[in-house]
Amino acid sequence: MSGPVGHPAGPEARRWRRKRVVVAVAAMCAVLATVGSLSFLPDDRKTSGSGAVGAVEESRESGSGDGVGPARSVAPTGSPSASTPPSPSSSPSARHGGNGTASRAPGPSGSPAAPDAAPAGPPLTWSVDDHAWAHGCGHDYVVAKPPAQVPPPPAPQDARTWAATQGAVHGKETLVELSVQGKTDTAVVLTALRVRVTGRSAPASGNAYAMDQGCGGALTPRYFDVDLDKDRPIARAVAGNDAGTPVPAVRMPYRVSATDPEVLLITARTEGCDCRWWLELDWSSRGRTGTVRIDDRGRPFRTSAVTGLPHYEYDTLNRSWRIRSD
Repeated sequence: MSGPVGHPAGPEARRWRRKRVVVAVAAMCAVLATVGSLSFLPDDRKTSGSGAVGAVEESRESGSGDGVGPARSVAPTGSPSASTPPSPSSSPSARHGGNGTASRAPGPSGSPAAPDAAPAGPPLTWSVDDHAWAHGCGHDYVVAKPPAQVPPPPAPQDARTWAATQGAVHGKETLVELSVQGKTDTAVVLTALRVRVTGRSAPASGNAYAMDQGCGGALTPRYFDVDLDKDRPIARAVAGNDAGTPVPAVRMPYRVSATDPEVLLITARTEGCDCRWWLELDWSSRGRTGTVRIDDRGRPFRTSAVTGLPHYEYDTLNRSWRIRSD
């Protein structure tokens, strides 16, 4: 008996049905194997795969006929998104460095690194004695008091205190002994020494008192001479003498360091004014330059002429002041 039209009958029909079942079973196994392999893929592979599906579906929804459209990655449900920030409690290494200290957040891309802190202040130190005496013995002060009210000359190291208590002004010249040295072993070059006159007035009134008491000194300074009566006074290097030993004039620049100091002796003179002034010292070191102001503890130095004033010297035998015969 023959089967339905288009289908073989008898043994041939049974063989055809078995082939169809085998083909169906093989197809089902292939599908199951594919699904099983996808379940063992990493999350990022899954995301990529689902993203491709999403891209095709999106292109179809947008009406693209060729099946290619702008891909859009779609993260599967339950997997963390790449744009989601990590939980603070789940990533301690993101909050702290390897040594347990808090790490700094990186700066904006392309931002320059913070520069090293520049050294504070000039790389040198200095001290000033503006009550130095010539060779440790010769100096004049102008004091607006009669001789009977002026105490005997002090020892050189007490000159500042003596002058302050008597209201004394440097007479005719001021000797500024400036000691300079570097803060480290790095050389500092002293490039220039300038004078700034801030005011001139008539010479101070009173009497001139000579301090000629004992000479000495163990330092070998560099000598400078300043004429305060000039409109633009300069500190000019001059030859000197240290306890009978000639000291030649040496012009700037000088080099100083922590182990190689310099002593500058500036003598400022006037014949006709009561002058107020200070010094400016230029320096250079390791690409840096600067200027320090040298003055009398924040005030200008003061030097007054003694021309026409009575000039006294101290008589140690009689312990009194007497007129000096020049």
